Amino acid sequence: MALWVIRILFLSMCTVGGYAVSQVRPEYVGLPHAGLFGMVVGFGFGWLMIAIDEMIKGFSLRAFSATTFGLVLGTVVALLIDRSGLFQYVEEPTTRWLIRLCLFLSFGYIGIILAMRSNKEDFSLIIPYVRFARQNKPDNLLLLDTSVIIDGRIADLIEGNFIEGLILVPRFILKELQQIADSTDPVKRARGRRGLEILNRIQRNPRNEVRIHEGDFPDEKEVDGKLVRLARNLGAKLFTNDYNLGKVAELQSVSYVNLHELARFMRAILLPGEMISLRVVREGKDKGQGIGYLPDGTMVVVNNGQSAIGRQVEAQVQSMIQTGAGIIIFADLKQSLPDAAQDNWSRGTTPSTA
Repeated sequence: MALWVIRILFLSMCTVGGYAVSQVRPEYVGLPHAGLFGMVVGFGFGWLMIAIDEMIKGFSLRAFSATTFGLVLGTVVALLIDRSGLFQYVEEPTTRWLIRLCLFLSFGYIGIILAMRSNKEDFSLIIPYVRFARQNKPDNLLLLDTSVIIDGRIADLIEGNFIEGLILVPRFILKELQQIADSTDPVKRARGRRGLEILNRIQRNPRNEVRIHEGDFPDEKEVDGKLVRLARNLGAKLFTNDYNLGKVAELQSVSYVNLHELARFMRAILLPGEMISLRVVREGKDKGQGIGYLPDGTMVVVNNGQSAIGRQVEAQVQSMIQTGAGIIIFADLKQSLPDAAQDNWSRGTTPSTA
């Protein structure tokens, strides 16, 4: 809204400026409808500038600086070739002018393209010991996507001071959360509202600053593509739960953290012979087996545990296997916990092991 206010003000100034020019230029003074003609010209010029503004909406300041640097570099190379005397035998002025025009246009274009395709590390090779970085740049920029916000564990990590830095939430991610929260599907609506609540919870944490980033890439239709480009341009670390997005970011040399993988790495490692306490919740695939789960969600197959379904038991770890879904633990039933321990477990108290 504020942008359109500025545009309307600029358009008005162009219109008034066109009228003012028509009143002072000798070739227009005295002509019928000179003022109207000047206002139309000024209004048209203003609309032309606004149209150009819309066309370069996705053109960032970094891209502009890279374009300028590439143009200057290409012009310098073209000037060196022009001054080298290579075309001194071309005597016709028109032909020489055309050659010089093509020379400067070609090397200017090539310089722009090379600069746009380069990264900041390439500039340090061209200008040694110069690093294009702000002195007040935050140590760590954290870019959050929709999945990690809805998941909610990122808020626990921030509150536990395990993650520090400037937290960035792009405007297009906030818009996507709002669209999910307004969905007619009750499941999606609940997920969207949870995401907005998690964002409010993160913003209330005084330890980390949260900013809504206005950067966008209109030429990118997919949100994942926008996230990867924004993370690359800002040098930010991308936090996500999307496996495919993480791999795309990795292919484009963007640093990322997948919270599902982090949780898998942080699971406790159990060795054969260790005792574990768990509740058997259902029967297993083979005869006599029971199935239980550890607090982190790891599935445990308890041999001879079918008779203990619905009870808290102690089991001894025998082996573990790694599957595509995670780790499965095989254990032997040792004993069921006494009634007092069952009561403590139902109230949320961890029973003591024998």
